[in-house]
Amino acid sequence: MAVTDTLADFFGFEEHGTDLRTEIIAGITTFLAMSYIVVVNPSIMTDQPGDGGFTDGIAIEGYTAGEVQQMLAVVTILAAATAIFVMAFYANRPFGQAPGLGLNAFFAFTVVGALGVPWETALAAVVVEGLIFIALTAVGARKYIIRLFPEPVKYAVGTGIGLFLGIIGLEAMGVVVDDQATLVTLGDIASSPMAILSVAGLFLTLILYVRGTPGSIIIGIVTTTLAGIVATFAGVVDPGVVAGTFVRNGGFEFSNLTGAQYDITPLAGAFIEGLQNVEALSFALIVFTFFFVDFFDTAGTLVGVGQAGGFLNEDGNFPDIDKPLMADAIGTTVGGILGTSTVTTYVESATGVEEGGRTGMTALVIGVLFLLALLVVPLATVVPQYASHIALVVVALLMLRNVVDIQWDKLTHAVPAGLTIIIMPLTYSIAYGIAAGIISYPILKAAKGEHRDVHIGQWILAAAFVVYFIVRTGGVLETVA
Repeated sequence: MAVTDTLADFFGFEEHGTDLRTEIIAGITTFLAMSYIVVVNPSIMTDQPGDGGFTDGIAIEGYTAGEVQQMLAVVTILAAATAIFVMAFYANRPFGQAPGLGLNAFFAFTVVGALGVPWETALAAVVVEGLIFIALTAVGARKYIIRLFPEPVKYAVGTGIGLFLGIIGLEAMGVVVDDQATLVTLGDIASSPMAILSVAGLFLTLILYVRGTPGSIIIGIVTTTLAGIVATFAGVVDPGVVAGTFVRNGGFEFSNLTGAQYDITPLAGAFIEGLQNVEALSFALIVFTFFFVDFFDTAGTLVGVGQAGGFLNEDGNFPDIDKPLMADAIGTTVGGILGTSTVTTYVESATGVEEGGRTGMTALVIGVLFLLALLVVPLATVVPQYASHIALVVVALLMLRNVVDIQWDKLTHAVPAGLTIIIMPLTYSIAYGIAAGIISYPILKAAKGEHRDVHIGQWILAAAFVVYFIVRTGGVLETVA
């Protein structure tokens, strides 16, 4: 009881209308929703053999690709835990953080692959970006910039993130698949065991949720995972289709869940070598790109999930947002030092917030679970993506309700908000959605004759985004590399 009371007082359970049980469930829910990154980040960051000599990730002489992936799994966990514990004890917010998807792909495929920059130099760029973030956050600059977000963009971020989560989740479940003619289409649900299980799990979760069952999302994820294991064990489906490859020959084999490569010394500190003999302009542009995407991904996630959790004040601002921003800045710096790409706040945090998570206790649970994953690194594969991403679809449906806060009867609000919402899922980027809204807002306000309502900082922010898109999509990086 004494421990419970201490935690309640430290995190302010009564003030935030929560309790220890709710926070623990919320933390477990968020961890299950984002634990895939322990497997996915190393896979993306590692230079895989068989590319015809083309390097598109981290390759370390004397180590196999599998060993490098194991190192990166450990580094991913450590970087995530570092940021999450800062979030828990300093910011007291229920958000999970880890190396960001998209940013890791940019690191591996664009910076190291297409541009031919040594991976050590790419890590140096991540560390520099993190240090810049720490400095800007310390002086309040990041908070000021986020407050420049136009009102319609702030209110649209939550709905845009909802659609973004929805397409990620449905794709992982096999409900939505890619199509050359229409980009996306309906998957062959009835003939896919994975899709059948995931749809059944989704409806089970929704039924439990509307009935007000505590931990409904966790129950849905775990039940779906167990159903896949049972179906595989019973021989209904082949191993590896709906359950991990630890189910073999009518039994369970756990040999592939052990033997992780815990020695990360070849990665840790490699950024120091990368700082030597850098080409100033190309290095600056790489840092600039990391900076922009991470800044607005994190800002968008905090504002969007904050809206869903009731954290925003009457002006649509997130109070003390500099504290959670500091968590991702420290996480990015530590991650770069250890050997991984930029750390950002995860949109999957919305799953825990929907379960009632309101304080840093939720983040503490997420961080502890990440550290526990170090015991047997490959165990993160036990919960398949089609099961864990059920949570994303449930939260996506719930976050769509945020759209009612937008003034749809005013075109100067409706258009920036609409662009923010549409661009996010279609470009697979929270940052790009925010950019669309920020660029369009001052232009439309000026066209309407309402230029006095536009802050000079909003014009500067819009211009900065235009420059970013020129750099990112105009071939500038390739030219100077």
